[in-house]
This record gives sequence, structure tokens and C-alpha cells, in this order.
Amino acid sequence: METQGKVITCRAAVAWGAGEALVMEDVKVDPPQRLEVRLRILFTSICHTDLSAWKGENEAQQAYPRILGHEAAGIVESVGEGVEDMKAGDHVLPIFTGECGDCRVCKRDGANLCERFRVDPMKKVMVGDGKTRFFTSKDNKPIYHFLNTSTFSEYTVVDSACVVKVDPRFPLEKMSLLSCGVSTVGAAWNVADIQPGSTVAIFGLGAVGLAVAEGARAKGASKIIGIDVNPNKFPLGREAGISEFINPKESDKTVHERVMEITEGGVEYSFECAGRIEALREAFLSTNSGVGVTVLLGVHASPQLLPIHPMELFQGRSITASVFGGLKPKTQLPLLFTQCLQGQLNLDLFISHQLPFSDINEAMQLLHQGKALRCLLRL
Repeated sequence: METQGKVITCRAAVAWGAGEALVMEDVKVDPPQRLEVRLRILFTSICHTDLSAWKGENEAQQAYPRILGHEAAGIVESVGEGVEDMKAGDHVLPIFTGECGDCRVCKRDGANLCERFRVDPMKKVMVGDGKTRFFTSKDNKPIYHFLNTSTFSEYTVVDSACVVKVDPRFPLEKMSLLSCGVSTVGAAWNVADIQPGSTVAIFGLGAVGLAVAEGARAKGASKIIGIDVNPNKFPLGREAGISEFINPKESDKTVHERVMEITEGGVEYSFECAGRIEALREAFLSTNSGVGVTVLLGVHASPQLLPIHPMELFQGRSITASVFGGLKPKTQLPLLFTQCLQGQLNLDLFISHQLPFSDINEAMQLLHQGKALRCLLRL
């Protein structure tokens, strides 16, 4: 109540240029406007999407200065006019792709990319008035937003459509992983709808790939094959339920040929989680030519087109993509919270490092060097 309606000055990690070290400095955060929420971020971590934006891999998406970050958990500090589904003190997750509940996408089963609040890497201001809520403390210049959330800050302002309440019984530090990376378990459960006894191949064993593995195991997959060029990821893969591994650098055959041998004809489901066009091609060819489904999860910064000939789709294989595991955040994410509390997913598996917020550049380097799965930062 002491800060409600007032500008808050807090610490944030600000990106000033592509590949430049994030600068920890004081920023001003405006109060929330209509249908907005101001959050106190308690935990945040770094995703490969943050890393890609920090490196400026897509020039069209660059905007500086900017506050990155989108995987986090916190507490509501105050709400703007018209917000009725949450109040100050509520435990919440900011979500990079929202759910307004009113558009034709939100009203349709099986669709989760809200027309107004869907994920948009180009977006750098608030929806309501097209302005920022962050400003430099010295000269009051605007600082751009990122992926509807901007969680590399002690306080942030988010559209209420991009905030999901969490039962206070649930540990926020673990629940924070469900605001992005581990939510991709929904790709296995909702999008692919893996059937018991089926076979699965996962290309890329970062947090996204391991979340898919956890989901496939929970669905009763009979064989899960993990593909990655970094063998250091294989032990965690085994914990997530992966039974066999392929390192493309150490194989004298293509990956899809090895998968065909292991499964006698290809897997029913493959998941591309690496963000590489070559991996997508191999994932597609690794599926069974009668019933194979490939789900695209990796973020591709390059403008390359799909490496698939149209006639290949007549072989019985199909390909689709998934954002946020196909989940409607406000409607379906609470069920995933409960499933985690019941032990269906092992969230501890994904937290490889924990550091104070001030060490965020070290955390970025750990992910960049392939040494971290998720580095949890405590604000």
C-alpha cells in the first residue's frame, strides 16, 4: 500500500546493445494502468530466447535499451483499474503469451495464441497506450519491454492477461519454471497427445527437450531417444526418462537412419527442440512414414524455410508447431501446477544453478557455454 499508485525505483539488468554485458542499474517503474499489474519479481531464470535476444541474432527484433527476461515468479504489488481476478499479495507467474478470454482464439479449444496478447518478439511497449512503464532513473528516458514480461527487474508491469495466479502452497522458485521452459511438457501431452507404448525422439536436450521427455515418460512412452551433440546432457536425460542417446558427431550414419534402426521403422513422435533447420529435417525423417508426427519447438532465428518437400507429407507424416506447450495460460496452467505438486513432473531436475540477481551476466555465460540447464536467480 505504501507504493501503490507511485513510481517505484528499483534495480534492473538493462541491455544496451547486442552482445553487451547487461548493466545492473536503477530504473523507474510506473504504476500499472487499466488492466495492468505491477509485480515484485522474486525469482527469474534465463531461457535460450533471452540469450538469442541478448546476442541480437534477429536484427529486426532488436530494441535498446531493453529489459529482457520472461521466465519468473513473483507477488502482485498493485493492480490497475479493471483487474478483478487478482489483488496485491497474490503469488503469480508472468506469462509471455497471454489469454484475454474474449477473442476467437481464446474461445476456441485447442488454440492458445491470443489475438491481442500472444507472444511477439517485435513488441516493445504496453498494449494499452503503446508506451513503456520503465524509464532510466537519471534522465527519464524510456526503456523497452520484452515478451510481455521483462522479468530481469525487481519490479515489472504486465498486462493482466499475461499473469496467472499460483496457489500460495506451491513453491514459487520451482513454479517459475512453468512460466516458460517446463510448460513445453504440454507439447507432449496436448499437441502430440502421446499414446502409451509409443516411441519418441527428442532433438536437443536443453530444458525444453527434457520437459518433453518428462511428459513422454508420464504418458507411458515405451522408448524415448535423445539426440544432442553435448554428451554432458545425457545423465540428466536418463533422469527424465530417456533410454537411448545419439550424438550426431559420433555417428557414422545420419540421425534418422540410426533412429530407424533402433525403432525398426521410425518413431511415432519426434520433437525438434534445438532451433536448427538440420535438426528439423532429421526429426521429420525419423518418424514413421505411416503415423509419424513432428512437433517444432525450437526457436529459429534464421529466415530459412522448412526443409520438407510437399510430396513427403503424402507419406503419412505430419508436422506442427507448439508455443507454450499448446496451453491456454490462465485456463490450463493451474492444472499443471497441481500435477507438479502431485509429483508427475520433477521440477528439481531443471534447476542446475542458483545465483543472486547481481550475477546475471555469469548466468548468461553459463547458458551460452552449455554449462547450465536453468540458472535460478534470486532477486
